[in-house]
Amino acid sequence: MKKQLLALLLALTLSTAILPAPAAALEGEANRSADTLFALGLIYGDGDDYTMSAPFTRAQAAVSLIALAGTRQSAAAAAALPSAFADTPAWAAGEINYAVQQGWLDRTDARLRPYEPITADAWFAMLLRMLGYSDKTGDFAADEAALFARHIGLAFRNYTDTLTLGDAFESMRDALTFSYKGTDTSVIRQLADRGACSPAAAAPLLDKSLTARQAADRHMAAMAQLFLYNDRMSENTESTAYNSTAFFITADGLAVTNYHSICTNPCGMATLITGEAYPVERVLYYDKGTDLAIIRIFRTSTEGKTVSAFATLELAGTDEIRSGDAVYALSNPLGLGLSVSSGIINNPASSVAGASVPYIVNSANISQGSSGGALLNEYGHVIGVTSGSYTEGNNMFLASPADPLLRADLTAEGLSLEDFFRQEQALEAEQQAAESGSNTPKS
Repeated sequence: MKKQLLALLLALTLSTAILPAPAAALEGEANRSADTLFALGLIYGDGDDYTMSAPFTRAQAAVSLIALAGTRQSAAAAAALPSAFADTPAWAAGEINYAVQQGWLDRTDARLRPYEPITADAWFAMLLRMLGYSDKTGDFAADEAALFARHIGLAFRNYTDTLTLGDAFESMRDALTFSYKGTDTSVIRQLADRGACSPAAAAPLLDKSLTARQAADRHMAAMAQLFLYNDRMSENTESTAYNSTAFFITADGLAVTNYHSICTNPCGMATLITGEAYPVERVLYYDKGTDLAIIRIFRTSTEGKTVSAFATLELAGTDEIRSGDAVYALSNPLGLGLSVSSGIINNPASSVAGASVPYIVNSANISQGSSGGALLNEYGHVIGVTSGSYTEGNNMFLASPADPLLRADLTAEGLSLEDFFRQEQALEAEQQAAESGSNTPKS
């Protein structure tokens, strides 16, 4: 045990003190992340024990990955296997051998270069493989792993070039609440179930209620700025006619927005938090009375890169919402970028003129451009679609309830955005003509 502890101390560049001093008041995300990981038993030492600007090495990455996976015992047994690399250091042999054995660490070279700083792409490629994603089957490209991690909400900020120890701790902490591919099991849940972390320290991370910051961190990747254009030429020159918001509900590109956000322009583009832009392909569902629509976003970006999956949000009904419940609005106010606001539900079911369903009145601030955004409950589930506000009221913002979306037929072929636009323009012209005719005096 002493030998193993010494190895981890060397691997993670701790100070010489084995027992850390009581945590002082810490500043910075890296320090807070280190404290979280220390409390869970995933690293030894709190934020004060580390030089956060020190490089995060390739050998340290293997040791850290095994800690996140909760497989330290299996890795210890792997130390007896032949070394996976010619330059495998003895103190990390088990972790490196086990990571190679599991396919998490790619063995494309005879040398690991254990003390070299690891790149963001190399680290996130390892982490993604551990979570069940595969670069070999096309889930992601190894040389763009950090971008894909940001794209699906595994990384909460952009990581580029080589990583520092502080970067590593932040990314590890953020990964704790991310789920293994195709499951609802988060990293922290698996660690807790395996008895690989402190139950008391795991409890706050297992709490399903979110702060505004947690809602933004975990779910902003599922949002998109929606830009509408009058024609293809305007789209190519980015001459925006209208901007709004959308959010993904399926990994293959189905997204929700408002009906009024897409009915007045024939071309559209969805831009993610990563900056990647994807054309709006089709309109599968729409209802003017509820002001809701479901669109399909093309999975190949304007740069010609095809993504395997989009981050998604989970829809929830409004049966259990009550006045006073906390809510968070994720949207694209004024077309200036994706943002979050928080508030409470004022009235869960308020009648609105012209609407076929009662709307959710709430105090989470939105602006022009926020139409089509997600109104989340405290658990991060979509209860409504941000749609407008009472112009003469104070903090009285409106959201269409998400309930009709739960019953929508998502198998329909739908219409292209251009065909949908022309159809709605024709219907509006017919309606105006009929109204004009009904007002004409008869002889």
